[in-house]
Amino acid sequence: MANERIFLSPPHMSGREQLYIDEAFETNWIAPLGPNVDAFEREIAEYTGAGGAAALSSGTAAIHIALRLLDVGPGDRVFCSTFTFVASANPVCYAGAEPVFIDSEPQTWNMSPEALERALREAELEGRLPKAVIVVHLYGQSARMKEILSLCSRYDVPVIEDAAESLGSTYEGKASGTHGKFGIYSFNGNKIITTSGGGMLVSDDEEALARARFLATQARDAAPHYQHSVMGYNYRLSNLLAGVGRAQLQVLDERVQARRAVFENYRAAFGGLKGVEFMPELPGTRSNRWLTTLTIDEEATGVRISDLLMALAADNIEARPLWKPLHLQPIFERASFYPHSETLCVSERLFQSGLCLPSGSSLTPEQQQRVIDRVHETMGTVAGNVR
Repeated sequence: MANERIFLSPPHMSGREQLYIDEAFETNWIAPLGPNVDAFEREIAEYTGAGGAAALSSGTAAIHIALRLLDVGPGDRVFCSTFTFVASANPVCYAGAEPVFIDSEPQTWNMSPEALERALREAELEGRLPKAVIVVHLYGQSARMKEILSLCSRYDVPVIEDAAESLGSTYEGKASGTHGKFGIYSFNGNKIITTSGGGMLVSDDEEALARARFLATQARDAAPHYQHSVMGYNYRLSNLLAGVGRAQLQVLDERVQARRAVFENYRAAFGGLKGVEFMPELPGTRSNRWLTTLTIDEEATGVRISDLLMALAADNIEARPLWKPLHLQPIFERASFYPHSETLCVSERLFQSGLCLPSGSSLTPEQQQRVIDRVHETMGTVAGNVR
């Protein structure tokens, strides 16, 4: 249909999911845990090269559990990327701690090592080093982990990788999410693979992961009756949804390849236009290109982001602005923030000039051509054909 809705990043089923769901029904493993959960944890660990994994109800829950494992609590501070979805920072508040936001940098759009270094140096002088640093790998692109890990090691601060958007991406040949103390993935409905809702905590610390499973299952003591010595959470992934995840994981590499192809088509269509810049891919990394993101220089193009968003919406095409930085969110208006430099706030500039285009792995060439045509039409440029 000419005006059929084109979504930003819809779920893309492999066709094998029902097999795992049927097996769970046939064996009556409908309870929250079961064979699919155990297998999904093993398979994620094997795919990423992590020492182990704990399947949880969401990526947000995984961050919260990671903070709990690091004994983050009231009075503590946690440094966090500002250019991200609010779920990266909300668990800091769940723990009663204080988030401190770190700006992005131009090379990756992710956490600025320069801003992080200033923040850590000042925190040491104040005697208030953070209990953790949460680094987000935005839109599939890895942050500059070598520099960030070096800084955090110097100050003995553990790193949590929020790899919710970057499963399938690599940094220097190693899976995104496996460089820090803990890594988290999300299987929300719009992610590169989905379980409808779900997440995963990965680490090389098997003892910590065992503790994570305990805390995520209401922290029930090993007793013949219901006994609880510490506070726990109802954060485990269901056996049914884990079955969906197992089938999705089998096609992850195909999904990465498809999204990278979508990106390349957009880059071929718009990459030569004056004032248009795509999210960079840092040398030595491979992004899953979860979403194709770009910035538009209003002065060079004569077009505003709002013009493009309205034109796409008028043609029933879903597109979105880039994330509004967390230090600009009303809920965090009192939080501390460290810009990239004294003269440049990268995250604010990206928010003002960027957008996300439809990037699903099931996007057809015809649908992508429709997106390309609308963008060219709005910018007054000439469209080519999608390969």
